[in-house]
Amino acid sequence: MIATKKRLALITLGLSSIFLGVLLASILLGAAPVPFADVWHVLTGRIKEGASYSIIVQIRLPRILMAASVGGALSVCGVVMQSILRNPLAEPFVLGLSGGAALGAILFILLGLSIHGGSFAFSFAGAILTLLVVLLLSKRREGFSTTRIILTGVIVNAFFTSFIMFIMTTTSDELLHAILFWLYGDLSGSAYREVWILYSVLLAVFAVMYPFSRHLNIIGVGEDLGHQLGIDVEKVKYGLLVLISLLTAFAVSLCGIIGFVGLIVPHLMRLVFGSDNRLLLPASLIFGGIFMMLADTAARTIIAPSELPVGVITAFLGAPFFLMLMFGKQRRWKQ
Repeated sequence: MIATKKRLALITLGLSSIFLGVLLASILLGAAPVPFADVWHVLTGRIKEGASYSIIVQIRLPRILMAASVGGALSVCGVVMQSILRNPLAEPFVLGLSGGAALGAILFILLGLSIHGGSFAFSFAGAILTLLVVLLLSKRREGFSTTRIILTGVIVNAFFTSFIMFIMTTTSDELLHAILFWLYGDLSGSAYREVWILYSVLLAVFAVMYPFSRHLNIIGVGEDLGHQLGIDVEKVKYGLLVLISLLTAFAVSLCGIIGFVGLIVPHLMRLVFGSDNRLLLPASLIFGGIFMMLADTAARTIIAPSELPVGVITAFLGAPFFLMLMFGKQRRWKQ
């Protein structure tokens, strides 16, 4: 599908309409049913107190908005990583960035520090360290092999996971439960302040990334072509990987590890709209939010009044999707 301003506007408008519909449905659904009339009156400002107001404004809405922002962030990261590495299996969770960011956040919690923004700083440091380790271990004399990067990322992620498990077995039971639930994707403690921070970071990073969509199209074809057209391929790749680490660190520090979103959403959007990153990036940004709102709604309602970590839902969907791509779809994706 050729990217034009008209087509981009239509795709954005269509997905935004679906986004608003899913947002409304997510507010309606939950352990405590809320009538549609109450939802409408709360959203239009006619109701400003009472049980329905508390459920919608104080509990569900910040959580739903957080889910949408995290979904958009991880999906955009997946699109960019798959284009840079020219591999359909690339995404922050598979390459270990999420695990490194989680390890950094857990260390911050265990150290008992009260530094403002310290959780994000530790997460970002963990993600950047993971990125450096993966690149160094996968580097060969003739350059980087995308297959080696993927395999190295999986190994590094497994190492971080085992290290996290070791930390958890040596902590108190009360702290263990909190870390465990957060580790698999916890949106229950979402607050408006954190939501707006993540939205601001996401939009700022997206604004920096999107002008490079043409570069990503060229790099996706081949790095040699990029060099021939005067693109500083290495600078573009490493700059975008740092931005991906930044987004991943913010998402993990706020919500824990939520895997496979950056794998599933870009592929679904690629099947519908094609591989042009000028369309794929905004489509994945919006649909990533839709996907995560649906996943979080399922996590809240499947075993209501209890709930599942949202990462369990995404892993349940993502694991077979990963295997399908690994064994049957890589050649078609590259074509």
